[in-house]
Amino acid sequence: MSLKHFHIVFLAFAVLCDAGIWLWIHLVPEDAARAGALPLKPYVGLICVALLAYGGWYIFKKMRNIIV
Repeated sequence: MSLKHFHIVFLAFAVLCDAGIWLWIHLVPEDAARAGALPLKPYVGLICVALLAYGGWYIFKKMRNIIV
């Protein structure tokens, strides 16, 4: 697996993990509060959107200029 493909796989994993944390905080806020993750509530969704935007930019803009 090349480095650029690993980058895409790692980015997809990061989006899935961040989306899972977002779901956990919104669906089970009692457990999130007990774990101390409730202050992250306003940020995890924004981070997920930012990761998706970066992934789109990387795949559609930057990868075109990378030599195979």
